[in-house]
Amino acid sequence: MVSSRKKNQSGIGETVKTVAYAILIALVVRTLAFEPFNIPSKSMVPTLLVGDYLFVSKYSYGYSRHSMPLSLHLFDGRVLFHMPKRGDVVVFKVPSDNRTDYIKRVIGLPNDHIQVIHRVLYINGKPTERRQIEDYVDRDPRGGSQIYTQFIETLPEGREHRIIEYPGTEGFADNTPEYVVPPGHYFMMGDNRDNSQDSRFLNVVGYVPEENLVGRAELIFFSIDSSMPRWARFLSLID
Repeated sequence: MVSSRKKNQSGIGETVKTVAYAILIALVVRTLAFEPFNIPSKSMVPTLLVGDYLFVSKYSYGYSRHSMPLSLHLFDGRVLFHMPKRGDVVVFKVPSDNRTDYIKRVIGLPNDHIQVIHRVLYINGKPTERRQIEDYVDRDPRGGSQIYTQFIETLPEGREHRIIEYPGTEGFADNTPEYVVPPGHYFMMGDNRDNSQDSRFLNVVGYVPEENLVGRAELIFFSIDSSMPRWARFLSLID
C-alpha cells in the first residue's frame, strides 16, 4: 500500500519533469525554428505597425551565437549559412552593442554601392524604380494624424514593397554619401524612410555583419492598437 505522502511526492516529481520538458522544447523551438517578436517603433511603417506580433524564422540564414538564448557565445561565425535576399525583412542585433534587436529591410548586399539622392535609393549606381500611390495616413490614439507620401519601390531583382516619406524639406537621410557594403555585411533600411535609424547612420547602426542576423520576419500572428485587436492583420505574411 502506497502512502498519500509518497503519491503526492510522485505527483510533484512528474509535474516538475513535465514543466522541465516543456521549457526544453520551447527553448529548442525558439533557438532552431521560430522566435516571436513585437514591433515597438514606427520605423517599418507601413509594412509593420507598432503593436504587431510576428514570428521570425531562425533557420532562414543558418545559426550564429545570436540564435542562442541571451546570445550565448558558444561559437563564432555562422553554420548552415544561407545568404539573405535583397528585400527580406530581417531581425538583427545592432553591431554597436550586439544585444539590441532591430528589424529592417535588407537593401544592400556585400560589395554593393548604396546611396540616397534626393530621396531616391540608388543601388550600384542605378536609381530604384518607384511610383507614387495614395497618401498614407498615420493616426494616433489621441485623434491626431500624420500624412505621408507613399510609394511602391521596386528593387533590382523585381521585389516590390511600400515606403513612406515626410512631405517637405529633405534631411540628411534623403541625401547621403555613397556607402560601400563590406564583404560579409548587409545594409539595412526602414520602410519609413524619414523615421528610421538604420545603416545610413554609421555611428549608430552601420553595416550589419552576417553573424548578427537573427532571422527573417515571416508572419504577423497578432496585432493590437490601443488595446483593440487589428483583426485584418492576423496571420498576414510579411513581404
